[in-house]
Amino acid sequence: RCGSAALTESQLRERIAAAGTAGVDTPGRVVPILDGDRLNAIATAFAVRDAGGVPLIGDDRWNSDYWDGLRRTVTAADPVPGMAWATFSSGSTGTPRVIVRTHESWSTSYPGVERLLDLTADDVVYVPSPLVSSVTMFSVVHARTVGASVLLPRTHTVSDADLEHATVLHGTPYALRGVLERIDAGRAHRLRAALVGGARLDPGLRGRAEAAGIRLVSYYGAAELSFVAVDHDGHGLRPFDGVETRIDDGVLWVRSPYFAGGYLGTATGPFRCDDDGWGTVGDLVSGDPADPLRFRGRSDGAILTAAATVIPEDVEAALQRIDGIEDAVVFGLPNTRAGSLVAAVIETGPGGRPPSARELRS
Repeated sequence: RCGSAALTESQLRERIAAAGTAGVDTPGRVVPILDGDRLNAIATAFAVRDAGGVPLIGDDRWNSDYWDGLRRTVTAADPVPGMAWATFSSGSTGTPRVIVRTHESWSTSYPGVERLLDLTADDVVYVPSPLVSSVTMFSVVHARTVGASVLLPRTHTVSDADLEHATVLHGTPYALRGVLERIDAGRAHRLRAALVGGARLDPGLRGRAEAAGIRLVSYYGAAELSFVAVDHDGHGLRPFDGVETRIDDGVLWVRSPYFAGGYLGTATGPFRCDDDGWGTVGDLVSGDPADPLRFRGRSDGAILTAAATVIPEDVEAALQRIDGIEDAVVFGLPNTRAGSLVAAVIETGPGGRPPSARELRS
């Protein structure tokens, strides 16, 4: 379902059949897909899969020149036999990389997710992130396997009308906050569980979700690693089913059956593996792996300022403890003398008094 449009499984199969081979000329060919009609985009993706190709859905907010450049790069790459799905990296800097994976790298994790959420064919899984997100495509493929319904966003965020149908949410803390704001305003809902990842979770959101009758399962993962750790009770992140972890010099290494196959073509990124099957994307953690994992950001995201190394997430966590600050993003601002200055953008709550510069520095 997307807005007022809905497809039964049989209608979806008809659309898949109508799409034919959907541009697949060679098994393992990655096929870029961009369609403002989300139901069409999903049907085309499954058609590509059925034809032996690897679907890659883009963001319908991208302008045509940007998309044309990405599409040329993708179509020029060699086929990737054995791979089933492809997603773009977040693309926070430069051109996003394309991450390819086998079907099993997702499907092996399905039983663990189903146990965490008590997911059944009676559920309606709400994925308010855009289709370009690996979170969304994972949930679409998983829900169809289980027989559950999928609810796609009407726009690019949470909407009141969607809450009439959804029973399970899979999204970011931002999406969860949007849901809870609507519930706090008196909007009726059917949500019973939420699977939340992709960014740091404000502890206050867990209490608000539980007060609304929503069981919250937060998790840490990466597009390259898939699920790594989950927190189902508010007592901290612990390894997801089938995941082993170790910490080397503060960097988290993971071993599991959920890894992606790598990057498409000649692209490189933070994902690397050793000969024993351990992989990392450079995430920094503190504590003993036997205890709940405490993530401190990416090693390649550290800010070097006047010979001191600053982890942005550490500063964000401190800023978010100040009354009136809803969220904060910390980054390095280039500076000739210091290399970089630690800079922050803060978001204050509605009607709240912005904190002073003195309070922020303190």
